[in-house]
Amino acid sequence: MLRTTVAVMLTVGVGMGTAGPIAAAAPPLRVKVEKTDPPSELSPAVRGVLFDQALLVHDNHGQLVCTIWPVQNLTLKDGVKASGGAKYSHLEESTVLGAIRFANDWRDYRKQKIRAGVYVLRFGLQPMDGDHMGTAPFSEFALLCPAKEDTKPDLIDVETLHQLSAKSTTRKHPGMMLLFPIKEPPETPTAEVKPKDHVVVNYAIPATIGNTKTAMGVSVVVIGETAAE
Repeated sequence: MLRTTVAVMLTVGVGMGTAGPIAAAAPPLRVKVEKTDPPSELSPAVRGVLFDQALLVHDNHGQLVCTIWPVQNLTLKDGVKASGGAKYSHLEESTVLGAIRFANDWRDYRKQKIRAGVYVLRFGLQPMDGDHMGTAPFSEFALLCPAKEDTKPDLIDVETLHQLSAKSTTRKHPGMMLLFPIKEPPETPTAEVKPKDHVVVNYAIPATIGNTKTAMGVSVVVIGETAAE
């Protein structure tokens, strides 16, 4: 059932955004879906919860930027109602969203260097304190956790999550990819230009609310960084 679901959501093709009454700027990224096994750098336990179809994200010069493997299914918080669809707020913090491989060194949303390699993506929330006020337009992130360090897909406590993700950077702060809100899970993965020169990759992940199967839209920033120093 899950394989059938992802075949619909991860339609093979190239996403270039959608034209409206006024044509939006063409995104400087292209998204293509291919059957690609999760990388061997991941533990067997983590590989086992990921799809064997990946989103290959290229720039306009055809250079591979990153490859994303979504998780097969998101289990949402107890008590969530299925009527409104799945939202970021329905996720437990530290939930595994998937895995990513950066083809080259990359800068995250906090302008931190992320070395080329494979990382587990876990859902994280920005702390609500004075140190983080005004640093991002939204509080939801995909935190990067080094594959060799993050070997079990289970939930972990927030302090452990932050310590684990900090190992992905050359500083002491977690490595992160900002998540933009998204109204509906897209039928086909696309790249889209957002305000302030952010470029996101939009895609859908199957989710379970109680006994109900649904999907969650994900909109992750691949190009863009905080204006804060």
